[in-house]
Amino acid sequence: MRQAFLALTAGVLLAAPAFAQDEPPQDIPFEGGTLTITQNEEFEKVLSFNGRELARNFALFYNRTVVVAGKNVALFDIGDGGNMCGTNAVMVWKPDAGDVQAEIAGEDCGSPPAAVTDYNIYFVPFLLPGASGPVQVWTPSEGMKLAGSMVFAPQPGTGWADLDPAKLDNIVDSLSNAEIYAAAQALLGDEVTQVATGLLVGGGAEVLPSGIFWSSGCVPHACGSYDAFMAVDARAKKLYFAQRQDSGDTKTWPALAEWPKDVADAARSAIPMEQ
Repeated sequence: MRQAFLALTAGVLLAAPAFAQDEPPQDIPFEGGTLTITQNEEFEKVLSFNGRELARNFALFYNRTVVVAGKNVALFDIGDGGNMCGTNAVMVWKPDAGDVQAEIAGEDCGSPPAAVTDYNIYFVPFLLPGASGPVQVWTPSEGMKLAGSMVFAPQPGTGWADLDPAKLDNIVDSLSNAEIYAAAQALLGDEVTQVATGLLVGGGAEVLPSGIFWSSGCVPHACGSYDAFMAVDARAKKLYFAQRQDSGDTKTWPALAEWPKDVADAARSAIPMEQ
């Protein structure tokens, strides 16, 4: 990602070599000193404390300063830039003994937003249907630890009659309905998360004259590869899914021969499907 970013900005660097020096530093008072964000000639943002570097990357932003377990903790967001991945949280604090330190939360492609309490900072993942993930906790004295794990669960007691397509920002939200999720699991098995991911970049639901509603989408930053389709027939209590595969074919759940014509036509209008 860094190489791609540098290649894209090479022309800018040649045309305006003084640009990086034109952006003024950002100073944040902290623990009797100064945290500073500066930009170097390679367009990297560098975080330092009193001139000592703590972290660097192409995107770096000051978030806020909080108090955790009696310690001031400055929070920053850092990442590769662009829209390929989210940012990681950076915690900056001064231990009882020693100089100011920094620790970065999360994996290579971002971390959940920091949820701050009086004594801890939690990183709680956003889970797609069918997915699970770790919950991490950070303290100034012990650093980052595993707090536990989470598994996606729909809202208890919800059913087909509760669905209102007008209230869905994304059709994936329908899988938070307990009966819809159970039906999706029965159809998709362990492919629930993969299909849900293929619906993420999409809009609200469209309603057919039959009352069946549907939407399509694609994988974030990979549209055209694993594009997916979902339709919900609340009256008949049936779901229909389709998703592009590595082979270039489109897989359907259930078999396409079992789909109502209007649903199949809607799917063909949204993603590549057999005729």
